[in-house]
Amino acid sequence: MAEVELSAGTIEYEDTGGDGPVVVLLHGVAMDGSLWRNVVAELRDDFRCVVPTLPLGGHRRPMRPDADLSILGVARLVAEFLERLDLHDVTLGMNDWGGAQALVADGRDQRIGRLVITSCEAFGNFPPGLPGSNLYLSAKMPGGINLAFKLLKLTPMRRMPMTWGRMSKRPVPHEVMNQWFQPLWNSKEIRRDLRKYVLGVPAKSELHNWAEKLRDFDRPALVAWAAEDKVMPPEHGRRLAALLPKGQHMEITDSYTLIPEDQPGQLAAAVKAFLLEGSATAE
Repeated sequence: MAEVELSAGTIEYEDTGGDGPVVVLLHGVAMDGSLWRNVVAELRDDFRCVVPTLPLGGHRRPMRPDADLSILGVARLVAEFLERLDLHDVTLGMNDWGGAQALVADGRDQRIGRLVITSCEAFGNFPPGLPGSNLYLSAKMPGGINLAFKLLKLTPMRRMPMTWGRMSKRPVPHEVMNQWFQPLWNSKEIRRDLRKYVLGVPAKSELHNWAEKLRDFDRPALVAWAAEDKVMPPEHGRRLAALLPKGQHMEITDSYTLIPEDQPGQLAAAVKAFLLEGSATAE
């Protein structure tokens, strides 16, 4: 893993290199960049894939104690990341995490040439669904984050509706989830970082404002949503696509929220078609 020092701390990232168009892929809470491993495997021959691990609980290097890890704070870190790596005309893709909408609303999208928005938080769905509400309640209790993730050492707990059972239709391999959760099991500073993020959700009026600001994003955008999503309502995908002046909408079949886990082939094919041909259709 490469790393870069940002204002909040050290961010690790994968960079496949090459001269192809740059695709930056963002993950959600309590995960790391490996969420995209199967999609990257299909894109790397044609594109330079850059996959940071954001400070959302799956990161191994704690952020500075005074770091702003609110949704907007992390979105600004993404913009800083693009600047530090001197990346231009980036295709910014996201799954589960909807904070990139804040990046656009905050006017920090100059380096973004295209958006690929897959099932993620939107409108007032922060924190999202039953798993998000469960995590929010845990963050409000002293020691709650620690207890919540200790329970996830018990593999049957990972498929419960309030944990990861509604996130992926097919179980994420346990060795991958162990990698995601290890920092939270081992580091109180990582748990502190995640708690700051989970409790840093602004008022719903601000969340809706972020979505509305997508009307100002005048570049191509693909909204690819899981048709069977139980955490991020499919209607949100259609609404986001309608807000984007050059938005396209498509549904990914046979998948829940974590499309890069459930349907990496469908998603990679859609991204390739969108970037190389200007339109995307599901296989």
